[in-house]
Amino acid sequence: MATSPPPPSPPPLPPVQRSYRAPCPGCGAPVDFRSAQSTYAVCAYCQSTVVRSGETLARIGKMAELFDDHSPLQLQASGTWKAQAFTLVGRLQYKYAEGTWTEWHAVRADGTSAFLSEDNGTYVFTTPPSAQWAQRAIPMAEQFRVGATTAINGKTFSVASNQTVSLLSAQGELPRLPALGEPFAMVELRNATGEVLSVDYSTRPPSLSIGSAVLLDDLQLVGLHAESVKDEKGRQFDCPSCGAPITVQLASSKSITCGACHSLIDLTQGIGAELRHATQDEPVQPLIPLGLTGKLQGVDWQVVGFQHRMGMAPGDDEQFGWEEYLLFNAKRGFVFLVDSTEGWSLVKPTTGAPEMAASGKSATYLGSRYQLKESYNAETSYVLGEFYWQVQRGQKTSNRDFSSGKSLLSMEQSVQEVTWSVGSNIDSALVATAFKLEGKKDLLKRSDASPLGTGIAGITPKTILWIIVILVVLVIVFSNSSNCDPNVENCSSSTRTSGGSYGGFSSGGGHK
Repeated sequence: MATSPPPPSPPPLPPVQRSYRAPCPGCGAPVDFRSAQSTYAVCAYCQSTVVRSGETLARIGKMAELFDDHSPLQLQASGTWKAQAFTLVGRLQYKYAEGTWTEWHAVRADGTSAFLSEDNGTYVFTTPPSAQWAQRAIPMAEQFRVGATTAINGKTFSVASNQTVSLLSAQGELPRLPALGEPFAMVELRNATGEVLSVDYSTRPPSLSIGSAVLLDDLQLVGLHAESVKDEKGRQFDCPSCGAPITVQLASSKSITCGACHSLIDLTQGIGAELRHATQDEPVQPLIPLGLTGKLQGVDWQVVGFQHRMGMAPGDDEQFGWEEYLLFNAKRGFVFLVDSTEGWSLVKPTTGAPEMAASGKSATYLGSRYQLKESYNAETSYVLGEFYWQVQRGQKTSNRDFSSGKSLLSMEQSVQEVTWSVGSNIDSALVATAFKLEGKKDLLKRSDASPLGTGIAGITPKTILWIIVILVVLVIVFSNSSNCDPNVENCSSSTRTSGGSYGGFSSGGGHK
C-alpha cells in the first residue's frame, strides 16, 4: 500500500546577523533589535516609540494601540521567499479614506530588510530596489496621474493608486517610522508582469519598494496564529436607522447593510452615534443568499456581500443592470462572482497592471492579449452584506471590458484608483452545484447555456426551423414590450450584446 510523502520540513530560521538589546527609556523593559537596518522600535510593554542612535535608545513618543485585524500573521513568524529565509519582526498599520492595510517588516537571512504587505487577504512581498534606482529623481506625488503610464529606471509602469494615508499604529522593530497620524502621499505603480512599485512620501527623498504578489502557502510560513479567522461572535450594535440588531462578522468590513430596513451603514467612523447610514429603497433579492459557502475552482468561498450595478455606454440612452457577489476565503481573500445576461464569471483584482494599447482596443496581461469588448460608465445602485471597502450607493467608475476566449479582463477607473480584474466564465450549472442550489438551476441559467444542448443530432431540420421562428417572434415581442427593470433586475437593452461588467469595483484593495 502506497504511503503519502511526509510533509515538507519548516524553513530554517534566519541566522541572527546582529542583535542588540537595551532597556526601554519609558519602562525599562528590554527592547531588541535583530536587524542592523532597524532604527526604530515600539516597546511591547508600554508602547513607547524609541529610536536608536548608536548604542543609545531615546523615547520619542507613545504608539497607539494596534487595530485588531485578525491577521494570520504575527511577529516572529518565519518563512521562505525566493529560497531565502526570513522572520517578521515589525508591523506598520496604515489608514486611508476607504480602509486600512498592514506592512510587515521582514529580516532576511542575509540581514537585509523586506516588507510583506497584507491587504484584505492579498499579499505582496517587496524589497528595496537596487542602488541605481535611488539615483533617479522621483517626481512629486501630484505629478502621478491615476491611469497614466510612466517610465522609472527603464521600466514602464501604470499609476494604479495615488492616496493620502497616515500611520494608524506600529509594533516591533522598523527601518522607518512615519509620524503617527500625520498624512502623507503614497503612490503605487504596477506593470504587465505583475510587479508593484510603491513610492512612500513619508521620507525625504521618497522611499521605494518593489515586489510581486505571493500566496501565504507558497511562503512556507511557520509560527502563524493558531486561528486565522475571526471568532463567530462578531461585534454587534443596533441599526442607527431602525434599531434592529446587526452583527459584523468580518474584521475588515468597512460597510454593512441592515437586514431589517436595508439601510447602508458606514463602519469607518466607529460604533454608536458616529455611525452614518443611507436608506435604500427598491430592495434587490440576490439569487445566492448571503452566508452560503460554495466550492469554486477548488476553493471554499463564502458569500459575504452583494451589489446591483447599473451601466450605460457613452452615447446610449438605455441602461443595463448586473449583479456581483463578494466571496471570501480566509487564506485567499476576496473574489467577485459576477452575474450578467451573458453568463456567470469568477474574477479577482490583479496585482499587476495590464498594458493597454494606445488605441484602447486591446490589452496585454501576463503574455495574453485581450480584445476590447465594450466601454461604459458604471454606478452602484443597491448593496447588501459586508464589504472591505466603504461601498456607497452612487459610486461611479469608468469601465472597459476585454476578452480572450473564456478569459476575461476588466478595468475600472475612479478618481483615485485604477483597478484591473482578471478571471473567466463559468457555467451556470456549476454555480448551482457549488452553492447547493440545484432547485434554482432555471433561475441561475444564463445565455451561456445552449438551448439545443448536446442532443441536436436527434432533432430534425423541420424542428430546428420551428425553433428559430419561435425565437425570432419572442425577440420581437420582448423588444417591443419588455418589463425588465435594470434598476432591480439583471437585464439589458435588446440591442446590447453584453449585460454587465466582468469585474467588481474594489476600491480599498488597491494597496498592494
